[in-house]
Amino acid sequence: MNKQIKHKIKHNSNRYLTMIKWMVLSLALGLFLGLIGVTFGKCIKFVTAFRLDHPWVLYLLPIGAVMIVYLYHLMHDDKDRGTNLVISSIHSDDEIPLRVSLLIFCSTIFSHFVGASVGREGAALQLGGSVGSYLGRLFKFDSTDKKTLIMVGMSAVFSAMFGTPIAASFFSLEVISVGIMHYSALLPCIIASFTARFVANHLGSPAPQYDIGTFSGLEIITVLQVAGLAACCGLISTIFCISLREGEVLAKKYLSNKYLRAFILGSTVLVITLILGNQMYNGAGTDYIAACMEGNDRALGFLFKIIFTVLCIVAGYKGGEIVPSFFIGASFGCFLGKMIGMDAGLATAVGMGAVFCGVTNCPVTSLLICLELFGFTGGAYFLLACGISYMVSGYYGLYTSQKIVYSKFNSNYIDKKTQ
Repeated sequence: MNKQIKHKIKHNSNRYLTMIKWMVLSLALGLFLGLIGVTFGKCIKFVTAFRLDHPWVLYLLPIGAVMIVYLYHLMHDDKDRGTNLVISSIHSDDEIPLRVSLLIFCSTIFSHFVGASVGREGAALQLGGSVGSYLGRLFKFDSTDKKTLIMVGMSAVFSAMFGTPIAASFFSLEVISVGIMHYSALLPCIIASFTARFVANHLGSPAPQYDIGTFSGLEIITVLQVAGLAACCGLISTIFCISLREGEVLAKKYLSNKYLRAFILGSTVLVITLILGNQMYNGAGTDYIAACMEGNDRALGFLFKIIFTVLCIVAGYKGGEIVPSFFIGASFGCFLGKMIGMDAGLATAVGMGAVFCGVTNCPVTSLLICLELFGFTGGAYFLLACGISYMVSGYYGLYTSQKIVYSKFNSNYIDKKTQ
């Protein structure tokens, strides 16, 4: 009996010590990466404001991509797996070099400076993942703990930059393997995420919020409108993912020289921008979401954003595709919502959440992002939209290293990568 009691005491003590270890590590990572995330975000805002005040900067688009491609060549990272490397490192023991954080930090800021249509989440995930991986190697953690540190780092920077700490806590758990979640990392990710958000708030980076009004219960007409819009958003997300894949394949086939490819595609973005006469589709375009909330969208703006983003990503610009997917979803939601008689604010919010869900295969995170950004009054509609888009988008996704562990359509174990 005494041996059993001692064993239980020792076993539970180890559990509590493990929990305390992760609480301390997560708090430290949240503070450090929160500071990095805020610094990165402020740099993005500064260079974006400079570009808007000095339109001549756009003329750097053709050579900007060439410079980034050459920078990655100098750092011996020609293949640049980017966020896919971060995701695959959790499936396996792939090492994330610390230089990844420096490369993505500088290249993303420069991409926004010249007006490339890219996001920020690629930088957030790679910054957090590379720092977490480095600390795991530094302190000689085993492979399981290193994977947890990577997820913790991803959540921290995502939260600091996007202002959605609840969604950030779940995103790194959900994006790795579709159909399951790594709940062992839940508490560390929560602590790091909220700590990073606390740092961001106190350093002058408040979380964005949008007002879509109030809704009195579920109305059958609105339910049908949301269902139809969400299904179309699932298709749009698939088109976006296919366009990115095929765009890269075609560009490499017909423009095999990566420097020539970067110059020509960068020049194409510049020419289209000059023809349109505005910078609506350059940069992240987050201000456009607020305009869509008021019903002030541009006709077929989502198609232009897809074209701009594909050209920039294939050219070699860095930053990621998720923020552009927000733009695409908001624009398409507002566009189709007006056609079917939906409230502009609700249609924009549903479109944004549904397209994000389709490209990331993360329905829980998508719902939480909608709730944090748009409030809880439309929660039932957001849930419906995310569920429908998740199914309609099939097995397509932004990240080729993401695994579909369980089928979206039944309970079968399939363990395949996204298309």
